[in-house]
Parts: sequence; structure tokens; C-alpha cells
Amino acid sequence: MLNTAIGYPRIGKNRELKFALEKYFKHEITEQELQSTAAAIRKEHYGFFTEEKIDLIPCGDFSFYDNLLDTALQFGIVPQRYLKAGLSDLDTYFAMARGVQENGVDLKALPMKKWFNTNYHYIEPEYDGKNAVAFRPVFLEGLIDEANALNLNYKVAQIGPFTLLKLIRFVDNTSACQIKDALVKAYADLIKFCAAKGAKWLSLAEPSLVRDLTAEDKALFVEIYQKLISADNGIKLALDTYFGDIRDIYNEVTGLGFDAISLDFKEGRKTLELVKANGFPKNTILVAGLINGKNIWRSNYESVISVLNTLKEQNINCALGCSCSLLHVPESTETETRLSADVLAYFAFARQKLQELKEIKAIVNGEADADKYLAANKALFSKQRVSENEELNKRIASLTDDDFNRSVNRVERQKLQHKILGLPLFPTTTIGSFPQTTAIRSLRRNFKNGVITREQYEADIAKFTEECIRLQEKLGLDVLVHGEFERNDMVEYFGEKLSGYIFTQNGWVQSYGSRCVKPPVIWGNIVRNEPMTVKMSSYANSLTDKDVKGMLTGPVTIFNWSFPREDVPMKTSVLQLALALKDEVLDLEKAGVRIIQIDEAALKEKLPLRRSDWESEYLDFAIPSFRLVNSDVKPETQIHTHMCYSEFNEIIPWIDAMDADVITFEASRSDFAVLDALKANNFETEVGPGVYDIHSPRVPSVDEIVNAVKLIVSKEDVSKVWVNPDCGLKTRGEKETEASLANLVKAAEILRSEYR
Repeated sequence: MLNTAIGYPRIGKNRELKFALEKYFKHEITEQELQSTAAAIRKEHYGFFTEEKIDLIPCGDFSFYDNLLDTALQFGIVPQRYLKAGLSDLDTYFAMARGVQENGVDLKALPMKKWFNTNYHYIEPEYDGKNAVAFRPVFLEGLIDEANALNLNYKVAQIGPFTLLKLIRFVDNTSACQIKDALVKAYADLIKFCAAKGAKWLSLAEPSLVRDLTAEDKALFVEIYQKLISADNGIKLALDTYFGDIRDIYNEVTGLGFDAISLDFKEGRKTLELVKANGFPKNTILVAGLINGKNIWRSNYESVISVLNTLKEQNINCALGCSCSLLHVPESTETETRLSADVLAYFAFARQKLQELKEIKAIVNGEADADKYLAANKALFSKQRVSENEELNKRIASLTDDDFNRSVNRVERQKLQHKILGLPLFPTTTIGSFPQTTAIRSLRRNFKNGVITREQYEADIAKFTEECIRLQEKLGLDVLVHGEFERNDMVEYFGEKLSGYIFTQNGWVQSYGSRCVKPPVIWGNIVRNEPMTVKMSSYANSLTDKDVKGMLTGPVTIFNWSFPREDVPMKTSVLQLALALKDEVLDLEKAGVRIIQIDEAALKEKLPLRRSDWESEYLDFAIPSFRLVNSDVKPETQIHTHMCYSEFNEIIPWIDAMDADVITFEASRSDFAVLDALKANNFETEVGPGVYDIHSPRVPSVDEIVNAVKLIVSKEDVSKVWVNPDCGLKTRGEKETEASLANLVKAAEILRSEYR
């Protein structure tokens, strides 16, 4: 049996790529210096694959920002406005990813969305019909040359044409039909190019196959691959599927003649059933995705081997692989020096998952050390890791329907809140965080490392908080925030204050571009031991006559942005989080906080990719869990929530059913597409669709914001509209933040005079 992987983290063991990218964006290093950093990271990673004896190493999965954007650039799917700017390939690429506003060039970024059911963000390609679709190996040629120079046994890993077509945004009366044939030819040219370069394998990733497929979708996929597979190009063609099973198209896929097909046996709940019921072609390698590419726990070798034996009984030619790219887990546990050996024994980051591929292969093949590997794994899984919390279990078991509903309906609450809060038309606010400057990060680091005392730390945080309040008062914002300077991350901060969590030092995972997150790990049962945010919220409220929002992250988002337990159902951990946050909300209300924001930015993230599974497997507990958090607050307490960078249109009725009073959406980057869905579903909640993109360094003009709000008002009741940015301002600079918010407030004033 052979082994392989679909992809690998690219940010670097110590986030070298992140820091190099940020220097490049600030013009502190050259393109060549950026390329050198990337090459050094790739070389180290290839060494890991070689050391762990991985038979087929992915090449071409590296990206400076996003693989789908790489693919779009490679095939000429670049809007004309970016080409007209006269930038280099790399800077055109970054302009599409993050926007640009310098040297007379002012371009917004393309929309950013969640990659299927992950916290990774992709850049949505846009096709405007103004340039030809054709293959050009913009970045790929150098990657293949590098793999050849290192004498690797590699496969070129790329995103496939079907998924690309499904994820492109077609504008200006264009459609997929217009580019389908040209795109197939371009992919045929890609295949020829890889073969000419000496590549033995090309694997094309088609995660869109795990969604619900129409007859037209299936016909399109078959048409594309019949053309690509029919040509004899001297290279083997593999298909990678992940994030679920391919139940709608299994027989069509297996009948096309691929040389290898990767199937997900972790999230693909019907994958094994499909293989057993329908068989698998003898001349195709089945790459069994049995190593979890999305979570950090060790694999149970006996469970993996059991599935491999089942496949072997059907005379299937099997290779061992990962359920998806290892991009979604941290690089290695080797840099974790603070966690005990007993804890680390349960963890497998990307590097350790390569070791698992090696060890399971050795066991199956009867190689040296096989008995040692299996015995060590059995010993690990024979231990009881977590004890039950009977008191918490009883609290969950005692919940009734009344615990999930507020006592006064939303319409009546809103009337009461308008009277008590006294906010103007088009109330202005921000989403929560303010810029995390070098001084603030240094302060937190010094406190964490014991350089300063808690008293010094809290005094300085209080100073930053007061400065933030005074800035917002000066700008004229209506509802303020405290800036969240005490928070390293919107999930990790809460995890640190809850029992049941543990934390890594360097468990960084790429979220998008140079942005990395360090998800905490749900180790056991989750309980709040004391108030988490009340002290800072009360202090901020005492500084001003305006309302300052209490800021919490919601239970579903905390869960989705953590590495979850695999020994209990998702619902169990989410309800534990909801009860902890419920206690926090009531304490905030007692402290005089009249507006409380409970962010559910990641609500859609774990939503099953197939619609038939939405309610039974997710929404039936995700939505009630949010309601549980705030069901006992007084009707005059205004509950806000926030969501971003997902396609929410399909679940708008469920979002309205969360029964929040106000919801803010990311909207500007996706051209306010959510507005039509809100209108179509008679959305009752007050809304603040973000009027400018905070992930871009550009400052929006007053006119731009005014026009955005007018678009919103054309589809929403004017009395329900809030004015706010797309998301938190943590990653932005101070000057651009102040300029942007000043323009936002000025725009709201203009709009009030016009609509009053």
C-alpha cells in the first residue's frame, strides 16, 4: 500500500510567510526576497515528506494568498479593471486579494468567502468577459521546476475545472457556458504542460462534488472530464474529493477512467457504503482519506486499518491518504514546549499526520516497527481522557422550551428599545475590535511573559480603552465599543476563561492571506467559573454617556473556531458553551450594559454541505443555542449579533429565527448580495450590512458610503438600517481606521438630513 497527502500548511513553522507578506505589502522587501522566503518554507516541508517516506508528495498546492485565486490568474479569469492598472502578475494578484489604493490606483478587492465548511477564506474569482480564458503557468512553472530540482516523487496538485466554474462569479451578462469550452482547453494545456515538465501525476481537486448536484451539474462534470481523460498525455490523472461524500455522482466519477480517486472517509458519511454497494474500478487507485485533515487529534489506527481491510476484501487497490488538505491544521507539535507530554500524545498536527501515514502504511505492509507503532497507538486509546461533569449534564437535561425563547416578541421589544436607547436614524457603530497596534501587542506579550505585573497590564489596557472611547466620541459614533485591547483573539480569549479548554503556543492556522488564527482546543467539559467581560465592559460604560456594547463571541462560533472534541457530539459542546455565555450575558445586564453583541460570525461554517442534512444535523441545535444565551434578558436589553464572509442567503429564515434585535453582516465585498435575500424573506431583525471592507487597506469615501446605504435603503425599511463597517477593525491601521470612520459618520449625517 502507498500513501500520499492532498496539501500541506504553507505559512511556515514560525509564520515566516505571514511576516514576509506583510513586509512586502508595506514595500519593506522586494518580490525576490518574498519568493526566497517562500522557497525556503517549501524546501523544509518537502524534507518532512521525504523523511516520513510519503510516496507521492503534493507540489503546486503552495499559495501566497489563496489557491482558487492562483487558479483564476493562471487561466486568465481576471477582471479587466485589474489588468488596466498595469501591475505585475504578483501585484495584480494581491490587488484582487486585498485591494490597493496607492500610486493613483484605487481598486477594491474581490469578494472573500468561506471555503466550503472550513474557517479558511477563499477569494471569489470574477469573470467579466473582457479577456480570453487560456492557460498561463504564472506561478506553477517555478513550483514544478523546484520539485524537479529536488528530485521529488511528486504530483502536481491543482483545483479542478468543475469546482472553478461553480465558484466563479459571472458578471456583465456572462455565464459559465461562455467559458466552458475554453476552460476545458486551458486545462488540457495544463495537463500537457505538466507532462512536458516531467510530472508523472496531476491531481485535480473537485470538492464541489460533495454538494447536492443537479442533473446539469453531473452532465457538466462528465462532459469536462471525458474530454480531459480521453487524451493520452503521458501523465496520470487523479481526482481529489473532500469535505464529504460524492453520493450524487459516485458511479459517473468511478466510470470515467481516472488513475486515482481520493475519497473522504471522515466527513464522507456515506463513502464506505458507496464503495461497498457499487464497487470500485480495478485499474484505479482508491486513495482512502482516513487521516483527519481538519482536526488535531491522533488517529485510532485500529479503526483506520479496519476500513482498509474492508476495502482490501473487495480487491480494491488502495492507498492511504488524508480526508482533505492539511492546510487546516497547525504545522507541528514540535514547537509546543508548555503542554505536557501526556497531552501532546493525543495531538497530531500536519507533521505528525505525515508520521501517521508512514506508521499505518508500515503496519498494513508488515514493515519494520509495525508492532511498535500499533501497540503505542492502542495504549493511547485505551485511556480515559475526560471525566463526566454530572452537574453540567443535569443542567443541560433540565432545559425546557421556555429556556430557548425570550418572553416578549421582537416587534414589541424593538419599540421599547427605540424609546429607551433614543438612537437617531441610521445609528452608527463598529463591529467590536479596534486596531491592535504594536504597543498593544507588546503590552500583552510582556504581561504573558511576566515582564510586567497584572496591575501594570490592567492599567495600560484601561488607558487604551479610554483613548478608544474618546476617539469614538470625537468621531461622533452613536453606539460605542471598548476596543477589545485585552483580547488576543475573539475565541481564544473566552477559551482562556473557561474550564475545559487548553491552548497551544504555535498552533497557527491560515485563515486567509497573511492572517492566521490559533484555535484553542476543547479538551473536556466547558464551564464558566467567573465573569469574563463584565469588569472591562463596566469600566468602558463608566467613561461615557453613550451606550457601549458588551461584546461576546457566540457559542456556535466559539465551537467552530476551536478544535473540537471527537468523543462527544457537537451539540453537547455547543450547549455547554451556550450555558456559560448565558451566565455572562445576565451578569453584563446586571452591570448596566444595555446593548450586548453576541457574535456568530461562523454560524454557517459547520453547516452540512448537503441541504437535506441542515436541520437534522446542525440548525436544529445551532439556532436554539444562540437563543438560549440571551433568552432571560429583559426586553429592553438590545441583543446584537454579527456574521461575515459566508454565503448566508440560503439560511436567512433561520438567521431571523435567532431572534436577535440587530444583526450586522459582511456585505460590501460581496456587493450587498444579501439584501435581496433579506427582502425576499421579510427579514424582521434590524440590520447593518457592512458599508466598507475592512480587509482592504483603502479608505472609503463619503460618497461611496452614502451610495452603499442608499442601496441598502432601497431594499430595507429605513428605520431598521444601521451603518457600520463589514467586520472588526483589529487588523487595520490607526490612521486609515480613523479616516474611514470619520467618513462613515459624515455619510450617516448626510443620510439623516435626506431621509428624516
